[in-house]
Amino acid sequence: MADGSGSREETVSTRAMELVVAGLFAGLASLVMYENWRIGARWGEDGPGAGYFPFYVGLIMLLASLGTIARTLLASEPDTSNFVERSQLKLVLQVLVPTIVFVGAIFFLGIYVAAAIFIAFFMVWLGKYPLAKVAPIAILVPVALFLMFEVWFKVPLPKGPLEAALGY
Repeated sequence: MADGSGSREETVSTRAMELVVAGLFAGLASLVMYENWRIGARWGEDGPGAGYFPFYVGLIMLLASLGTIARTLLASEPDTSNFVERSQLKLVLQVLVPTIVFVGAIFFLGIYVAAAIFIAFFMVWLGKYPLAKVAPIAILVPVALFLMFEVWFKVPLPKGPLEAALGY
């Protein structure tokens, strides 16, 4: 897309992203294969070891990744088109960055308090809702999740200082 002045908002090429993603998948596949070989990816007297099937899933992932890398590098006409426009990247980052902060906050505040802040933040920032509508949702959703997981299902989730003060 043009920004009005006739120039494109270049970010990164599709070819570069294909190589990066395939490389990351190859690394992940290698880790999966290594760990499953370590725990037992061989066929034993009583059948397959614990890591047998996951090892071969990792092998398939690795072969697919290496195939993508080879195809991308050996292409007669490399895809140098723009992978994403800056405006599109900005929209993705508006969700990705707060989500990363939310995940980090879970370790310090617990999942319920972090979720309340996360919900409130998005409702105010992106949704432009008034605080009178934000507060009940941001409080009641984590409370409902707390009751469901901690009280009814007895599934412990990461807790913070507030839950500790309440005896959980």
